[in-house]
Amino acid sequence: MKEALLILLAYCIGSIPTAVWVSRHYFGIDIRDYGSGNAGATNTFRVLGSRWGTFVMVIDVLKGLAAVKLSLLLPQYFDSEIAFTNLQLGLGMAAVLGHIFPIWADFKGGKGVATLFGLVIGISPWTALCCSGVFLLVLYLTRFVSLSSILASIAFPIFILVIFNVDNHAYRVFAIVVALLVILTHQKNISRLLRGSEGKVPILKYRDRRRKRHL
Repeated sequence: MKEALLILLAYCIGSIPTAVWVSRHYFGIDIRDYGSGNAGATNTFRVLGSRWGTFVMVIDVLKGLAAVKLSLLLPQYFDSEIAFTNLQLGLGMAAVLGHIFPIWADFKGGKGVATLFGLVIGISPWTALCCSGVFLLVLYLTRFVSLSSILASIAFPIFILVIFNVDNHAYRVFAIVVALLVILTHQKNISRLLRGSEGKVPILKYRDRRRKRHL
């Protein structure tokens, strides 16, 4: 019973529609009516700018982390590392589902990448640090958040299965599923990337202006 209640609470935490509330409260719009139509950090970056995009991204990451930390309320799982990790996975995925299908916003949310990242931070911080390195490097080179998310998600199972060789079958399967899920939910972005019509986020403008002056 306690596990079910915590999973429900994790879903409600994930359902907090940060981008929707920010866009409505500060701009009088619904972020889902603009850009890609998603209520996530990437679309917020495009539509509302880097300041609010960063804010939404941080809160969405914290949603996944907070959901994972709910596992600390069930000390009976502490004696088994595998059971404890599986509990964290269940809570974190409930938050991700809440972000994608938020009960507070008509079940129309974002793609869940930031909340997934918060989940990974809560379970394996070193893996999260490595994936964030991949994300930031690709973002710096391309300014495509979608491409950065896709490549970081592909790197995730590589770190879990090969680099760190995590000895938890459920977590290994989870890492592969995450990579496939991110690729699946970014099909439109991939199509736009191939066509050359994917929008870039408004960051690193100073770097780009310097490049233009040197050309």
